[in-house]
Amino acid sequence: MYRLIPAGRMADPFFDSVSHRDSRPEQDRQPAFRADIRVQGDSYLLEADLPGFRKEDIDLHLQDGVLTITAAREKPAAEDTYLCRERPMGRFVRAFDVSGIQEDAIRAAYENGVLTLVLPKKGKPEPESFRISIQ
Repeated sequence: MYRLIPAGRMADPFFDSVSHRDSRPEQDRQPAFRADIRVQGDSYLLEADLPGFRKEDIDLHLQDGVLTITAAREKPAAEDTYLCRERPMGRFVRAFDVSGIQEDAIRAAYENGVLTLVLPKKGKPEPESFRISIQ
């Protein structure tokens, strides 16, 4: 489990945790893919590097306040012979806590190997005002 707090936003609960499966010790782990998160007015902007993937290879799933990004690259056929193979294959998954986000207003785009998500912040609830009758 990684803690991800945007620089200068230590008190911001958004994106407090990022998780992915990895059996290496925590200090040796690298995220499944790199992502930057920044504040942009009344939204957060998440940019994830996913080079070499097609848009169809990427799945965005939202459930119970958790946004999961999955990118899958097919493993080559067993008969393929490589002299050098540096690009990782398989499934890459990261999950983000988006409980402070307007889930129905999330927008996503994928261009030049970068997945971009615009995540609008939830507005502060308006305090209800009403009269109390005296009996």
